Amino acid sequence: MSTHREKLVLPGGADKLLLHSCCAPCSGELMEAFVESGIDYTVFFYNPNIHPQKEYLLRKDENIRFAEKHGVPFIDADYDTDNWFARAKGMENEPERGIRCTMCFDMRFERTALYAHEHGFRVMTSSLGISRWKNMGQINDSGHRAVAPYDDVAYWDYNWRKGGGSSRMIEISKRERFYQQEYCGCVYSLRDTNRHRKAQGRDRIQLGVQFYGDDAEGKAGA
Repeated sequence: MSTHREKLVLPGGADKLLLHSCCAPCSGELMEAFVESGIDYTVFFYNPNIHPQKEYLLRKDENIRFAEKHGVPFIDADYDTDNWFARAKGMENEPERGIRCTMCFDMRFERTALYAHEHGFRVMTSSLGISRWKNMGQINDSGHRAVAPYDDVAYWDYNWRKGGGSSRMIEISKRERFYQQEYCGCVYSLRDTNRHRKAQGRDRIQLGVQFYGDDAEGKAGA
């Protein structure tokens, strides 16, 4: 596996980084790049959108395992699904990458920015943008909005896909045999993905059975 990466330097002379992680497959490349660059960072896992709880725990436990492998601190934030569903009310039938996803990014990044502000992290970023299934501009806009209330926190909108980042993400996922989620994460994404699969004559998604390195290529990202 090719691991040639650009030497990363935190913006603004910051000394540590808070990484919002959606899952191990998306964050694996970032985490190894930070280690290689000597960046002090902490993983912040706040993803109350992931449904059902079985799927949430599968994704979180994979992320914890990889963080422990690298000796990286892991912050396990609340799974406050009631608040997520309250904010999603009225957006149940919005398409993926639409306003419901913007709301979801905003909610998760607002919590991440608050933690960064309260715990001395001058820079935060997210693994969400590395996934080809996501709109990077939409994600970065949410990140910048989240830090706007705080003079002491900046959002790092680095393009994690460039320089082979997306390819290394898949290579790392196969090497680690990460759990391979087959939908974005929320109940509405699960519903819509299953509808699409049914229209194609495919079986419904089965949780916890697909892993990187298997034949099918799933949909990384939450």
